[in-house]
Amino acid sequence: MPSLTRTAMLLLLAAPLTAPLHAAPPAGTPEQRAVRAFAAAKKAGPLDLHAFLVGMPKGADLHMHLSGAIYAETFLKDAARDKLCIDVDTLSFSKNDKGPECGAGMAPAAEVFKNQHLYDQMIDSFSMRAFVPSTGVSGHDQFFATFGRYGGTSKDHAGEWLDEVATRAAAQNEQYLEIMNTPTLANAGRLAGGVRWPAAPAVIADYGQDITGTNTAELSKLRDQLLAGGLRDDIAADQKDFASALASRNEIEHCGTPAATPACSVQIKFLFQILRQNAPQFVFAQTLLAFEVASSNPDVVGLNFVQPEDAYLAMSEYTRQMRMVDFLHGLYPAVHISLHAGEVVPGMVAPEGVRFHIRQAVDLGHAERIGHGVDVMYEDDPGKLLKELASRHVMVEINLTSNDGILGVKPPFHPLPDYLAAHVPVALSTDDEGVSRIDLTHEYVRAATEFNLGYLDLKTMARASIEHSFLQGASLWAQPDVFTRAVPACAASPLGSETPAAACLAYLKANTRAAQEWELEHRFKVFESNL
Repeated sequence: MPSLTRTAMLLLLAAPLTAPLHAAPPAGTPEQRAVRAFAAAKKAGPLDLHAFLVGMPKGADLHMHLSGAIYAETFLKDAARDKLCIDVDTLSFSKNDKGPECGAGMAPAAEVFKNQHLYDQMIDSFSMRAFVPSTGVSGHDQFFATFGRYGGTSKDHAGEWLDEVATRAAAQNEQYLEIMNTPTLANAGRLAGGVRWPAAPAVIADYGQDITGTNTAELSKLRDQLLAGGLRDDIAADQKDFASALASRNEIEHCGTPAATPACSVQIKFLFQILRQNAPQFVFAQTLLAFEVASSNPDVVGLNFVQPEDAYLAMSEYTRQMRMVDFLHGLYPAVHISLHAGEVVPGMVAPEGVRFHIRQAVDLGHAERIGHGVDVMYEDDPGKLLKELASRHVMVEINLTSNDGILGVKPPFHPLPDYLAAHVPVALSTDDEGVSRIDLTHEYVRAATEFNLGYLDLKTMARASIEHSFLQGASLWAQPDVFTRAVPACAASPLGSETPAAACLAYLKANTRAAQEWELEHRFKVFESNL
């Protein structure tokens, strides 16, 4: 009876969730002092709470799109350097192919720094700042429209963008970012344009009903065609994209030198973004390339599907796309998978459209993490689904501000309490912090105030963020999602110690994920001891 679960959880919002979900730490310990300091800051108000939380160790942000993480101010500076033009009617960038002067209805991007009104208009156009929904223009429309407006900005600035997000993360005591990014797809796109889907898809398809062309023989043949045509030629170009961005970031931050900035302490890995609003042969080619790249490039630790989940192709092709992932997962089982699923709500799509996305992402798509997961209580047999997510340790990436801005979902209609009640692992993330004009601390404040979470709840989420990262190696913890006992190699060493025993040190050196978890425990030790 899922409704009873939710009712019970909502009643618990009258008291901190730390009471039913956590054993109280021993009185007088640094952790207990942190619990009291958090409670005092929360009682004082959101500004005091923010001041407390900005320094709290947060582990990782696992759901971040690079293009959406950059603030509009950065894009304006980049456009001015690149001598782009601004379409003053659409408030978007346009490449200048007509010489030194911008054409009619255009203004040089550098003009924004002399024209405050245009400057403000551009920031509003590129973000959710000052946005008020109106007839025919929803938060969803504004949010997704921003990407096309600054889309002409050169990817040569990628290193600068990585520095921006790493610098912001370091200032908030984050230590790891998994950033979604779409690399070069030129060859994959060309090849996909030259092949036919094995069986003609339905012209008009119901949600999840059309799976033509997805049996093993058909997909095997299509994969062979794409590989024979040279799809792997994109791997080197993609590797160069990722490597050059990281190298540029390291140069900007002076990493490895005495002048290294704090941002160097933030480790960055990538997830290969697959654009799902395309015909099936294009999606399959992208997905195949993503599996190939993630299998061969240690900087790319997994893949994800992106673009609005409520769009026609995303909805009508959903099951076919999950079957593609299922097929390729069988050939590349070591590649990690996180999937946007359940970023839809009733009214946005027909009732049938909110019944199966998370379920298929897990059962067909082999998702180890789910991005958003907002429609979980509308899916078929939600109680059973929640139990499966918990038992399989599938983590949900919670994006509170994004869910509010795009879907109009906030308490009491957000499913975070249901996930917590079912013991599904969750972690907070930003989604597109530049578009939303937020940061991860903002999401921590929002979770604490809107869902009445306590310090230990947030600490568990921070731990879960590293536990469910796609970093190399095994976990620090003896049991999944039980953050009380370390693996035998490290059980004798105080958690987060600067001098772990030799066996533990060897284990941490062999397992990057465990090493980052150890680092998080060290940061908690320092943070709590200084309160």
